[in-house]
Amino acid sequence: MADGKPTTTTSPEPETEGTSEISPPPESATQKETPFSLPPILTNKETTFSPPSSTTISEQTEQLEKLTEFKQLVQEAITNKDLYFSSNSEEPTSEIKSNHEETFADEEKRTRFLKWRIQFLERSIRKLDFRPGGISTIFQVSDLKNSPGPGKRELRLATKQALQLLQDNYPEFVAKQVFINVPWWYLTFYSMMSPFMTQRTKSKFVFASPARTTEALFKYASPEHVPTQYGGLSVDYCDCNSEFTIDDPATVVTVKPTTKQTVEIIINEKCTFVWELRVVGWEVKYSAEYVPNNQSNYTINIQKPKKIAPTDEPVISHSYKINELGKLLLSIDNPTSKKKMLLYRLPSFMGWKNVYLSGGLVSQC
Repeated sequence: MADGKPTTTTSPEPETEGTSEISPPPESATQKETPFSLPPILTNKETTFSPPSSTTISEQTEQLEKLTEFKQLVQEAITNKDLYFSSNSEEPTSEIKSNHEETFADEEKRTRFLKWRIQFLERSIRKLDFRPGGISTIFQVSDLKNSPGPGKRELRLATKQALQLLQDNYPEFVAKQVFINVPWWYLTFYSMMSPFMTQRTKSKFVFASPARTTEALFKYASPEHVPTQYGGLSVDYCDCNSEFTIDDPATVVTVKPTTKQTVEIIINEKCTFVWELRVVGWEVKYSAEYVPNNQSNYTINIQKPKKIAPTDEPVISHSYKINELGKLLLSIDNPTSKKKMLLYRLPSFMGWKNVYLSGGLVSQC
């Protein structure tokens, strides 16, 4: 979309909950790509400003000015850190994000934007795998948090052109287009655009307000693929989280208002046990303890009840050395009047066994 920060991931089939992966913005907009950024508006060929030997001084000066402007756009893209989801662990492509008003100011710049938009989609299409069991559709996310206001005529015109171009030429590639952090005015803006879309195109759109962004993403992407800033567990493949990867699935548990939820993990072997968890929005108390099977031994407090605020670390990682068999209890006390989403995961390579939730079997590995 013209007014959002397009982000992409691929999912197995339309209308089904898939897994998406979130990939990272680049150290260089034309060479090394980095997590969560948009793909370049111009190709390397288009952004090469080396003047031919026959150019005049004035032409060289003009080309130098263009190069300076391009470098400035790259720096803005790195600073703004736009995001996109990717379906594999490759480093994602990067894109230039300039001021919205400048981007759509005239026909030439709108054409430049449309070129970038097609490049972005084509890069995603190249990652599709049409073999049986492969990835055959695209799940795309647009973050509208910093989108310009509804009064921008240039924005409306660019959006209309982009929609028409995409639905006429790429009608079946995108399974779902999810707009997150949608401002109050955007649905009115969308209603103005909808007459220019086919019914099939409109059926692929999902809109989520800031309060429902995480919940909407979890319908289509598993928590381990959603970035931490959107309520998930992905940390952009950095070395700071080497215990977990996107191959370690997360479990989502709803914690009802004014209730305490306990996850019970049965430990069947001696090891150093690690786990990771978060509660979206926090405002809860978290505690952890280990109960040995031998009832003559004491229960060990790993983490005393601690109130976690929304401003604290989004994800908590813990480890405990198991010297005797027993069970690990992870408790979340929700004193608020709102339901909370608890996410937790254990490294898959550890071969953890039965996990119980308040007495009921949740999953088995």
